[in-house]
Amino acid sequence: MLLSYKNLDVYKLSVEFLGLSFNLLAPLPKGHGKLADQFRRASMSVPLNIAEAAGEVSPAEAAHHFAISRGSAMECGAILDVFRVVRLANAADLDRGDQLLYRIVSMLSKMCR
Repeated sequence: MLLSYKNLDVYKLSVEFLGLSFNLLAPLPKGHGKLADQFRRASMSVPLNIAEAAGEVSPAEAAHHFAISRGSAMECGAILDVFRVVRLANAADLDRGDQLLYRIVSMLSKMCR
């Protein structure tokens, strides 16, 4: 049996981004623990809130959780910018992360309405 949120393209993309985020965190040098923790929590929040929204009965509550997910995705985008400026990851991975987040945020923006 497939849970309803697993059919959502935005959920699938968010899980793909989560995998990418953990790959970006693996080689992170010491001294960036707080950034790593923030990125870990924000990237996990995206799919978790999408799943929670899909389980809501009230459209307003669902929109609220989609909005939280969207905010976490935006936060992940800013963290990727920090990675880029501080040169903590290669450009190809960061670009892929930006592409995924663009699609995720676009979908969630519509779902928040």
